[in-house]
Amino acid sequence: MRLKVVTYNVHKCIGGIDRKYRPERIRDAVAPLEADFALLQEVDDGAARSNRHRQVDLLGEFLGFRHRAFFPNVRVRGGGWYGNAILSRFPIVEARNIDLSLPLSRRRSVLYARVRVTRRGRSRTVVLFNMHLGLSQFLRARQLAKFLASPPLRGSHSRAPVVLAGDFNDVWGTLGPRYLVPAGFRGTDSPQWTFPAWAPVRALDGVYVRGDAELLAVRRSTTPAARRASDHLPLVAEVHLK
Repeated sequence: MRLKVVTYNVHKCIGGIDRKYRPERIRDAVAPLEADFALLQEVDDGAARSNRHRQVDLLGEFLGFRHRAFFPNVRVRGGGWYGNAILSRFPIVEARNIDLSLPLSRRRSVLYARVRVTRRGRSRTVVLFNMHLGLSQFLRARQLAKFLASPPLRGSHSRAPVVLAGDFNDVWGTLGPRYLVPAGFRGTDSPQWTFPAWAPVRALDGVYVRGDAELLAVRRSTTPAARRASDHLPLVAEVHLK
C-alpha cells in the first residue's frame, strides 16, 4: 500500500515575497501533488490578517479533504490563533496536541493523529505526527526529547507505521542523525532545501518514518505557485506500508 504525504509550512497563507494573503495560492501549490495526507504548519484560525478564516476548513474545502484535525498553538495579537493542521483522505480515529513548549519561549507542539487507511480492500492504521520546532538549536533538542518521551509515541507498537513530518527548523541538519535515527526513525540521505521558497538554501522541513513504513522518495515542489504561496516550499513523500 502506497501513500503520498505532503508537509508544508503555509505561513498563514501569506506569500513570502509579496506578503499578501492569498489562500488560493496554497490550493494551487498543493492540489497537483495529489496527497493522501497534508501536514500543515502555521495555520490561522480567526486572525484578522487572514480575514478571520478558519484555515483548516478553508484549505480542506479547497483541496477536497473531508477529514481534518487542528490545534491552536500561538495566540495572535488582535485575536485568533495559529497552529498545526492535518488534512486526510481517510478517517481520523483520534487526534490530540502534544505540547513541546519550554519556559520563556514561544509555544511549540506536535499534532498527533491516528488514521485508518483502507485501500483495495485492505486496512491499516497509520500514526501521523505533524511537528513545528523552535528557532534555536538548544530549544529544538529539548523539544525533540519531550516528543520522544510522549505517551502517543512511546505507547505505539514497534511495528506500527509512523510518519513524522513538519517544519523542524533544522538549520544544521543534525536533528535526524542525533535524535531521531537512534529512536528508530528513518529519513532521507538527501535533505531537500525548502527555505526560503523563492531561492531555497536551507533544509528546514523533513519527513521521517518508523515501524512498518518505508520512505521511498522525498522531493520538494518548485512550481511557480509553490514559490509564491508561502516562505517555505512543500515537501512530498512517497511512503510504502509493509
